[in-house]
Amino acid sequence: MSSQPARSRRWLLPVLASAALLAACTKPAPAPDPVRSVKVVTVGTSAYQSGLEYSGEVRPRIESRLGFRVAGKIVKRQAQLGQRVKPGEVLAQLDAQDYRLAADAARAQVNAAKTNRDLAAADLKRYQVLRDQNFISGAELERRDTAFRAAQAQLDQASAQLASQSNQARYADLVADVAGVITAVDAEPGQVVTAGMPVVRIAVDGPRDVLFSVPEDKIAAVRAGSPVAVKVWSGGAFDGQVREVAASADPVTRTFTVKVGIDGSTQPPLGTTASVALQSPTMAGTQVVKLPTSALRQEGKGSAVWVLDRPTMTVRSQPVQVATADGNEAVIAAGVQPGMTIVAAGVHVLQPGQKVRIWDERAGAPAAGAANVPQGAVQPVVSR
Repeated sequence: MSSQPARSRRWLLPVLASAALLAACTKPAPAPDPVRSVKVVTVGTSAYQSGLEYSGEVRPRIESRLGFRVAGKIVKRQAQLGQRVKPGEVLAQLDAQDYRLAADAARAQVNAAKTNRDLAAADLKRYQVLRDQNFISGAELERRDTAFRAAQAQLDQASAQLASQSNQARYADLVADVAGVITAVDAEPGQVVTAGMPVVRIAVDGPRDVLFSVPEDKIAAVRAGSPVAVKVWSGGAFDGQVREVAASADPVTRTFTVKVGIDGSTQPPLGTTASVALQSPTMAGTQVVKLPTSALRQEGKGSAVWVLDRPTMTVRSQPVQVATADGNEAVIAAGVQPGMTIVAAGVHVLQPGQKVRIWDERAGAPAAGAANVPQGAVQPVVSR
């Protein structure tokens, strides 16, 4: 009889050990999800206010690129960057020795042609006297007259050549033809330049423009003649008007260059950075639904927001369609209705059906009446 209890104990020990092992391998029950504190906004409609705003640069309306009308080596450059110049002021000079020699050769040809012309004129006069006395025929007189006309034509040709060569020598001096400010110097003394190659650039005194670039999807909203507001970073505001819109996009940036003419007796300095605000003619004053960009999140291939169900204090995902931006807010085309409560901050830590509490910034704590934290749950961290 004593062996029976012993055998029972030997059989019971492995069973108890297996039960203890299974109990040790069982996962503990998951902790309840924390109640997140979130900021919310109530959906409503408001007027579309802001237009398109771009950064531009103040440029002269007319900028002349001056270059020599002849080729040569630059021996002197009087123009300096930022220098104010007047019409007739010499900006740079070429080595004009070859042009002076060519002018001297043309002058010698004029003298030779003039001598031949005078000789032909004297012969013609003498033969006219002989013809009057019937000592020569009329045909002989006509030959002398033809010789005189040819000599006169050679003289005219040589005179024109002399004038051309004299001009070439004068073209060795680069002279300003307008009043303005030198904005760039593209050649230095000792450099050999070709005819027409830019040497200096002059910003002509007078009206100024603001140049800025507009992307392809916004160029339709920019029209010539539209009024704009221009502000410069150095201070000051100007009224402007769109003067030119590029007909084609830049091949590199794929943007369109727009020129805005600015009014005002005091013109901003050249190169000043300016902010150009264009009012959208299609949406100005339109009542639209706007949400802060912090309320949006990416879901699949589109955007979505969290809608708060106040009776249960839970959130659900709602896809939305974003039309455009109005300042720092997104204009919603579809997906939400006025009166809905939308989570505006903390959207990336929420799950569908999750309980939340509304954060009160003034009190620095969850708003009164919000759901309480369950017993043993982690204290929520405010998502900003």
